[in-house]
Amino acid sequence: MCQICSSRRGFLGLAGLLAPLALPLALSKAAAADGEAGLSPDQALTRLREGNMLFVEAPQLCATDMAQNRTKVAKAQHPYAIVLTCADSRVAPELLFGGVGLGELFVCRNAGNVADTAVLGSIEYAVEHLHAPLIVVLGHERCGAVAAAVDVVTKGADLPGFIKPMIAEIVPSVEAVKGKGGDLVDLAVVENARANAARILEKSAIVREHVEEEAVKIVFGRYDLDSGAVVLNMLAA
Repeated sequence: MCQICSSRRGFLGLAGLLAPLALPLALSKAAAADGEAGLSPDQALTRLREGNMLFVEAPQLCATDMAQNRTKVAKAQHPYAIVLTCADSRVAPELLFGGVGLGELFVCRNAGNVADTAVLGSIEYAVEHLHAPLIVVLGHERCGAVAAAVDVVTKGADLPGFIKPMIAEIVPSVEAVKGKGGDLVDLAVVENARANAARILEKSAIVREHVEEEAVKIVFGRYDLDSGAVVLNMLAA
């Protein structure tokens, strides 16, 4: 249980501090109350950004009544965003986007946030059947999978087992930014997120149709492990 849940005084003390952030987030949550009608892609993106601001400013804030939330979504789900991110234990979308509740984010995770067959099928399901209006591909600072791909490119590392073909999917992103200056791992993290966002659009006719109809938008970005901040960028057409 978080400090806020166990201390009413603590919650009241934070209320004034967080009011400028919490109000727009509450309004955007109210906009999702219509179920399948949900949010527009731009509203969903705004909601994620506002949630991350809450996480950065006061990560101890618990924004959800879990029991009531569980009952509400038990029969059906209407997530407002799809998030493909890394399996890294430090990257939890439900937390870093402001302590969202059950049924709000449709999350796909694997090492290196790669849009493989299972992920593409999952995203298509969430777009086609759950009507999620936003797809986010989120890399993160100091990603181990990307660092392993950098070692393959720069040191000729030979990786064991199924790790090798998994990391092979990230190698092209490392090659794309090699020699551009700056930290190679960090550059590759952002490029890998961008490349997989582009892959979703390229490979999935279902997603592409919804994007062309302006019912869905795709963004990519980077999560900073140190600050908690997420920077999201629109995928270029």
